[in-house]
Amino acid sequence: MDVLEKAYSLLSQYPLCDHCLGRQFASLGYSMENNVRGVALKVSLILQANDLITTEKSVAGIAQLKILAAQGFSVTAKETLKHLKKRLPKQTDMVCYLCEGKFDLINGLIKKTQTALESYDFTTFLVGIELPAVVEEREDEFKAAQNIQYGESMRHEFGRVLGKALAKAVGREADYIKPDVVAILSPFDESVRLQINPLFVGGRYRKLVRTIPQSEWFCSCRGRGCSKCNGTGKLYAESVEAYVSKPLLEASEGAESFFHASGREDIDVRMLGTGRPFIVEISKPKRRALDLVWLAGVVNAGAVGKVEVSELHFVSKGDVRHLKKGEGAQKVYRLLAEFEKNLTAEDLRLIEQKLSGALIKQQTPLRVVHRRADIVRERYIYKLEVKKVTLKRALLLIRCQGGLYVKELVSGDEGRTVPNVSALLDNPAKTLKLDVLKVIME
Repeated sequence: MDVLEKAYSLLSQYPLCDHCLGRQFASLGYSMENNVRGVALKVSLILQANDLITTEKSVAGIAQLKILAAQGFSVTAKETLKHLKKRLPKQTDMVCYLCEGKFDLINGLIKKTQTALESYDFTTFLVGIELPAVVEEREDEFKAAQNIQYGESMRHEFGRVLGKALAKAVGREADYIKPDVVAILSPFDESVRLQINPLFVGGRYRKLVRTIPQSEWFCSCRGRGCSKCNGTGKLYAESVEAYVSKPLLEASEGAESFFHASGREDIDVRMLGTGRPFIVEISKPKRRALDLVWLAGVVNAGAVGKVEVSELHFVSKGDVRHLKKGEGAQKVYRLLAEFEKNLTAEDLRLIEQKLSGALIKQQTPLRVVHRRADIVRERYIYKLEVKKVTLKRALLLIRCQGGLYVKELVSGDEGRTVPNVSALLDNPAKTLKLDVLKVIME
């Protein structure tokens, strides 16, 4: 059966609009939309019918024109019948068997989408399509019954046609990998739903004080407020997360922010040097064209003397995964330790000799075991240098694999860290001050 025979066979059984007829032959021909194919097929059938009328097959030609006028919705076929002074088929309220005439509503759906997008900044977009299950099942049954070999799905055509129309209407480009916004359109109920993809801003932070945590710590009252948190819902009034995230959230007019960092330091530990890499994830941002230089100034002015940020730049979701993998990156620490007994020059040499290049086995520290899995971890020390400060105090400079609990490296944590400084010298020690000097990431 050739193409025209197949097209006429389909129209003889089902009312089909230009889009839905053309779509059954989508892989035939190039650089044309399915509605153009549909029109071309119907015009060709009209010409064929006209030719039949001039022969002894005039009855078949008239019947073909009536099929095209009624089930093909062809105005040209109707006008041809009028010209030939033939009776038109009875008027019916028939709609396309497959799409129910929804391709005629594309302009209205695009206008709705434009209105929904007006509140958001975006550079790229993607169109998603939602179709009722009964519609897709009907199309599948149709294709199977009619042995359709060259067609494409209605979902695919709606996505392409609406995507092109929206790109033209909003003057933006479609992005199939990382769109700023996804417009999910439902042609059958004429609804629009927006999926606003997150905005990611990366940088580095320095924590200059020993009194604030990296992340916000919420009270066990779950934000309702109680005597323990003085009605604030938080155990600490300040945090690196709050100082950094709030200005970004406000500037982007987002719904919520999430703070990601390459590891963390304790509340009483400073983060110095070039700072710790972080990413702020902002959900449902309305503004994306942020002045990050200005925002860095806002953050630093609001947290003066406590937190500083630098190198703010836009990143992607993939960078968050890379950041999390970097939690095991090398770290450089400066630690002031105090011992119970006086230190000797031999003690200092012994620490450096035994712990430089050492593999440390650490069972989860007692101070955090209530919130972390109680397992044994192995971490490597690349280099350790010691400098005596007083008779009982020493300064340790430690370059190690990320994830090493350096306070426990000094104290031993009741034997849960092996080897450790206290056991090596048989001289109990504790950490007085600790600073992170560098986070080394690839």
